[in-house]
Order: sequence, then C-alpha cells, then structure tokens
Amino acid sequence: MSHHPNSRALLTPLMRGLLDRMARAGHPPMHALSPTQAKQFYEAGATVLDIAPHKLARVEDLKIPARDGFELPARLFAPQADHALPVLLYLHGGGFTVGSVASHERLCRHLAHLARCAVVSVDYRLAPEWKFPTALEDTWDSLAWLRDNAAALRLDASRIAIGGDSAGGTLAAVTAIGARDAGWPLALQLLFYPGCAGHQNTPSHHTFAKGFLLEEPHISYFFNHYLRCPADRDDWRFAPLDGVDTTGHVRELDGVAPAWVGLAECDPLTDEGLLYADRLRMAGVPVDLEIYAGVVHGFINFGRAIPQALTAHNDAARALRHAFGDT
Repeated sequence: MSHHPNSRALLTPLMRGLLDRMARAGHPPMHALSPTQAKQFYEAGATVLDIAPHKLARVEDLKIPARDGFELPARLFAPQADHALPVLLYLHGGGFTVGSVASHERLCRHLAHLARCAVVSVDYRLAPEWKFPTALEDTWDSLAWLRDNAAALRLDASRIAIGGDSAGGTLAAVTAIGARDAGWPLALQLLFYPGCAGHQNTPSHHTFAKGFLLEEPHISYFFNHYLRCPADRDDWRFAPLDGVDTTGHVRELDGVAPAWVGLAECDPLTDEGLLYADRLRMAGVPVDLEIYAGVVHGFINFGRAIPQALTAHNDAARALRHAFGDT
C-alpha cells in the first residue's frame, strides 16, 4: 500500500466522524498512561461503541491451569445445542498489555451465535507484569487444556479453531504453527488484523502512523512493555511473518491450519497482515482474505457505530461454519 497524499480521505464518513469525536474528547493518549491506568482506561471504553451482548444458552466461567500452576480465567459462550459443539479458542487484542475477556465478550457472544459454535475466551497474562513469551505459553496451555477437556464441556475436540484480534491474532497465528508442529489439527485460524512482523517498517506503518486510532507511539508502548529485549522482535514466536527460530531460520508455514484473515484498510498493521496471508498462500495454505475499506484498527468492537464491524463478524462466522463443516 503506497503512501497516500491525504490518507484520511480513505476513511468512511462514519469512521472519520468517530475519530474526530474521539479527538475532541481530549483523553490523554494511552502511551502517556501507566500500564495500570491504560488497562483501566481501555476497559472503561471497550464496550461504548459495541453491540448489545447477545443472549446465549450457556455462559460459564472456567479456570485453565497454566504450566507454572497459575489459573487463567476463561469464559465459555455457547448457543443451545443437543450435540457436542465445535469450539473457537479466542485471544483478545490489546497489545499484550490491555484488554480482557470482558472487553471482548460482546464479540465472542456474537461469533458464538452467528457461527453456531462455542467460543472459549482466555484472560492470558498481560505485560508488563508478564513479559514475552508468557502470553503465548498461556495460549498454548489453553489449547492443550481445551483438547483434553472438550468432552467434559460438551465440545467437539475434533473441531477446534483458534482466533484473535491484533495481539490476539499474533498469539493465534503463532499457536497455529505450534499446533502444526505438534500434530494437533485445527479447523481454522481466524485472524482479525493480526500483528505479524517484529519491526514497524512497512508502508502502512508510515501512512497510518498518526490519526488512525492505533498510532505509532501506542505500538512502541505495547512492545516495550511486552518484550524482554530488542532481540525478541526477531523471534518467530512474536513475529510469525519474518521472525526466526533458534537456528536463524524463518519458520515454514506449510501444513498450518487454513486461515481467515480480516484486515482494516486504514491500519498500520495492514501490510504485514497482507504479507502474512501471501506467505500462507505460497505455502499452500487455504486463505480467505477480507480487507474492510475505510476503517481503522479495532473496528470490530465498534458494531454500534461502524457497519463494517457487523459485516466482519458475519464473514468470520461464515468462515467458522465452513471450517467446522456446518454450512
């Protein structure tokens, strides 16, 4: 995506109006807050523009044991069913630093309803208290636990998908590679504008660095809290697009789960999402790519204000139903 002389002209009128209202509200930028303040600020605003929570037959709080004995809070959302449901393991966005099951509950409820599947959303541990790769290890431990406990939860262990948005998309993409390596079949990796690269050097990072909600200082703020040292930027477990393993090689992607990738056009992360979709395709992985025109990073949580959010929910749910064999 080349640099656009007036990149704000790419925004839909609704999106531009929403960003203007946010700017006029005059809140301090997240990168000016302490991590604790940032978490509180994000939670306070997370559902303001979101759809009403969809009523579901099953909503259950779970505890998932991590490898160090820590109990990860998680929540299961499921529609009424008389059979074992397929399940999406969902990882929320928030730069590995903010966000929660609660901030993304409305999205998860809606996906469960639309896709006629269960969704298990996990509160993986956040930075800066928990550095890389804790969030990823928590994700892996959650997948392992879900495979082992699916039957007890009336879920179908043979039909598990993994998904997430932004940082959660990173966790999902990396875990899909790990699942391939472990011989754990996944039905789908569902990636909403995932972070895929270790360095902010693509054209979209420059074009949309300021004024499009997720700004360059936010990305640096999140990465600086999450990563232990600069070398972590080049670890494939953080940067599945261009990071390397301990032998210095980029991880091959052949044989990973089919992918549905939903990107926002006006997002610093768009190019790395496109490049990752291309790498998956080159490796022979089926990829369904959607780019939502004129919207910014985070738009899937703006369903009350931005119609593309509901379009994306429906597109993602259709991909899940197809992957689970429930068309």
